[in-house]
Amino acid sequence: MSEAQELFDKNLQPACPSQLTAPALHKLLGHAPLKQYLYGGKGVGSQGDGTAQLLAKSDDCRQKAMAIIERDLGMSCLELTLRPARRVRKAVIPAAGFGTRLFPATKAVKKELFPVVDSSGRAKPAILAIVEEAISAGIEEVAILVQSQDRELFEEIFCTPPRVENFNKLPIESQKYSEYLMDIGHRITFLSQDVQDGFGHAVYCARDWVGDEPFLLLLGDHLCVSDSDTPCSRQLLDAYESTGQSVVGLKETAQDEVHRFGCATGVWATGEGLLALTEFAEKPDLEYAREHLRVEGLAENTFLTVFGQYVLSPKIFGYLEENVRHNIRERGEFQLTSCLDRQRKEEGLYGYVVKGRRFDIGSPDAYLQSLIEFRNKTIPDKQGTR
Repeated sequence: MSEAQELFDKNLQPACPSQLTAPALHKLLGHAPLKQYLYGGKGVGSQGDGTAQLLAKSDDCRQKAMAIIERDLGMSCLELTLRPARRVRKAVIPAAGFGTRLFPATKAVKKELFPVVDSSGRAKPAILAIVEEAISAGIEEVAILVQSQDRELFEEIFCTPPRVENFNKLPIESQKYSEYLMDIGHRITFLSQDVQDGFGHAVYCARDWVGDEPFLLLLGDHLCVSDSDTPCSRQLLDAYESTGQSVVGLKETAQDEVHRFGCATGVWATGEGLLALTEFAEKPDLEYAREHLRVEGLAENTFLTVFGQYVLSPKIFGYLEENVRHNIRERGEFQLTSCLDRQRKEEGLYGYVVKGRRFDIGSPDAYLQSLIEFRNKTIPDKQGTR
């Protein structure tokens, strides 16, 4: 900062000395008693005697510097603490559910392993498409929560190459993809969740692996497709980095489907699609949604529901732990939504309307529709047609 100020004084001040000399600013920057408490400082704005930014060495140094400035120079001070955003490196994907709505197919195949076909025509288990979504967003490590008895099934996909005789039968392109799968496997950790006690409990089971880091949370039975060149997960990560607070992905949803999803409302914030959340409701009925969950600017019969992707601070585990320790359940299970609402009240929470589509594979009709739409996904043209 001091170097930038010196360069300004040397190269730009002579161009307009009547306005840019800034004697009050330089009296501040040159005040000897301040120097031991500051890394540096510079003028702000037009370089007139208006405002300066000073970078203190610590909170204590800041307080001492402010006292000196107000006492010796008669200038007022404002405190500003800038904290670096923590980059999100990890993703968590719960995949330990039984898949009740897809019974009896789930007796034979875990729903997260149901096949889907991507836009290139490649058939793959759904969990692979979800892991690829996370990696495409820049995630470095992925934890998949599974039942211990199913771990081998998932490891077969990511950690076990085909037998040599089968590998040699594959086309060259598929052989390369097999090697790519093994590379992905090095990024994956399998965590056990042998008791299914709700979505909140599944997230809680990842607390030790996540540690004291923010993390991306993806549902194991939801696929997504971005409507832009930026993956859906990356959109949320960008929102987190710009706000420094936890972010929940949202999507516009017609009123007749609101009762199927978590629903949120709030006040539009700076930044396209960004909402400062004021309330969460888990699968509300339409009457409640109309009375409490309306969002300004949306059509009267449209609400915002959870997209199925989240970027959360590690503090969420503290709220979940309290529920688990005190056996606080909703509809017989530990839920995430109530903990998100508590986080909203205590820390602030943003919602982001994702530019993309969500495909639920958790029920027969939804799975059938998702197979078709996920395969035929296209990027909208400028008019928004598909």
